[in-house]
Amino acid sequence: MERVALRLVRHWRAGGMDAPLFLGRQDGAMRAEFADIAYDMPRQPRISQASWETLWMILRLPAAIRRLRPDVLFVAGSTYTIVAVAMRVLLGRDCPPIVVKVSNDLARRDLNPVGRFFWRTWLHIQARCAHSWVVMDESMMPELAPVMARRGHVVHDPAISAEQLLPAHGPRPAGPRRFVAIGRLVAQKHFALMLRAFARAVQPGETLTIFGDGAERAALEALAAALGIADRVRFAGHVADAPARLGDYDVLLMSSRYEGVPAVVIEALAAGLAVVSTDCGAGLRSLLGQGRFGTIVPQDEALLAEAIRTAPATPPDRDALLESLRRFTIERSAQAYWGLFEAAAAGRASGPPVRLEQEASA
Repeated sequence: MERVALRLVRHWRAGGMDAPLFLGRQDGAMRAEFADIAYDMPRQPRISQASWETLWMILRLPAAIRRLRPDVLFVAGSTYTIVAVAMRVLLGRDCPPIVVKVSNDLARRDLNPVGRFFWRTWLHIQARCAHSWVVMDESMMPELAPVMARRGHVVHDPAISAEQLLPAHGPRPAGPRRFVAIGRLVAQKHFALMLRAFARAVQPGETLTIFGDGAERAALEALAAALGIADRVRFAGHVADAPARLGDYDVLLMSSRYEGVPAVVIEALAAGLAVVSTDCGAGLRSLLGQGRFGTIVPQDEALLAEAIRTAPATPPDRDALLESLRRFTIERSAQAYWGLFEAAAAGRASGPPVRLEQEASA
């Protein structure tokens, strides 16, 4: 989510947009990826705010808004909607129009009925704080709460550039399949399910590389050892260019409990990988063409193991895939966001995209 936000900011600035970027802190895993981009950050406290960073952002962002006086506040993902609600409460009429990108599945079928009731209540509270709600695929629109849907828009996730669709990928080298997974090692991603399924399905010589870090890493490494696959699974940690390394692998695995439109799947398809994923939301199902472009299975260890066992080492037909992937280019989506920002700043519910060269010259 943060990486996509960075990609958008770079693209907007290159096109002439004044796009300030606010960071709560700069000591996270992605710190190296901010080395070439200017950003606004408050004076840091004496103790790390990593464990209370949301509260820290709520406390410090109002001063930045008053100083920078932005025309629009862009919330880059669902993680930050609580910050958006707080800005509306704290700033009142002084809060700029808010545009929120919905980055996760809103149906949350992983929750029990009581949890889902409170989740839907929270969605209705959020709904009134933003001018526009942006989903990353048409399939996610029915999941929006009614109040959100009246101000809902589709802007496809800008996970790739147009040039990534140009090269034709040659045949994969013969040999055991090389599996890869990318994501934070947290409960949402359910890597424990992936490891258990992989242990049941792995064939001689096959390996799994996991790019990412998080609170569950030690437990997952211990699980891999207990399953007897520690020599087959490599925990590579967080790397800045994980998507650029996808060409070294054959199959992307994903075992998330819920997702929006996962950028890593778009990147994997563009890189020519086969994909095996759990059914983690309408966006994922649409992205994989309801199964045309990858294998989708329920949250079930045996079914995921069978899908891993039978996963092809070759990607789906690239010609059939290209038209679907073109929706997710930065060139298209950045332009669409620009139009939404213009509309929000003007107080309109919607508006046509504004051409970058026209805005830059104005």
